[in-house]
Amino acid sequence: MSIASRLTDPHGNGAVVHAGAPLSGAALAVVLLHGRGGSAEDILGLASAFNLADVAYTAPQAAGHTWYPQSFLAPREANEPYLSSALATIERVVRSIEQASVPHDRIVIAGFSQGACLSTEFLASHPARYGGLIAFTGGLIGAPGTLHFRAEPDAKNALAGTPALFCSGDPDPHVPWKRVEESASILSAMGAVVTTRRYPGRPHTISAEELALGRSFLETARSQRQQLDRSK
Repeated sequence: MSIASRLTDPHGNGAVVHAGAPLSGAALAVVLLHGRGGSAEDILGLASAFNLADVAYTAPQAAGHTWYPQSFLAPREANEPYLSSALATIERVVRSIEQASVPHDRIVIAGFSQGACLSTEFLASHPARYGGLIAFTGGLIGAPGTLHFRAEPDAKNALAGTPALFCSGDPDPHVPWKRVEESASILSAMGAVVTTRRYPGRPHTISAEELALGRSFLETARSQRQQLDRSK
C-alpha cells in the first residue's frame, strides 16, 4: 500500500480472518467487528461461543487495533479518515461475501464496543434488508444532536424489516444508554425490527446472557432465511 493510500484508507490493507463454515455452503454469514485494542482473532472467539455449525464468520482487522481514534460521540470529522476507511472495509467484506453467493438477507453485521458502533453505523449508512445487526454495547456514531437526519422520510423502511439486537450495560464507561436508545429508535424508524436489552451495573464486556441472546438471534435469522428459501 502506498503512503497516500495509508493516509486516505488506513484500514484498506488489513487482514480478514475467517472461521466456521465455508461461505459456499453457509446458511448465514456473520461479519464480526472487534473493539478498540482488540483484534480479528479475538472477536472470532464469538464463533465458538455461538457454536452454530453452518454459519460462516468473517472478521476484518483494524490498523493499529483501532477503527477510529476518538470517542464515537465526537464530531465525525474528528475520526476521519479512519471512520470512512472502516466503513469502506466493511463494505468490501460484505461485497466479497455476496460474491460467494450469500445475499444481503443472509449477512449479519455484529460487533462489540467500537465494533458495535461501526456495525450500527454501517447499517444506517448502507441500508438494505440484512440478515441482522447485533450491537454488543454500541450505537450510531456522531456528536450529540447530530443523528436526527437518519430518520428522515426518505429513509423510512430502508432496512426493510432487518432484525436488530442492542445490548448494553448501564452505566457504561464509553457508551451512554441514551445513545443506545436513540440509535435503536432511528433504526426502527428506518424499518428495522429492534430489540434492546439493558443490564444495570454490567461492566464493559459481553455477558453470558448476551452470548445466549446472540446465539438465539442467529438461530432465528437462519431459520427465517431457510423457510423463505424453501418457499421459493
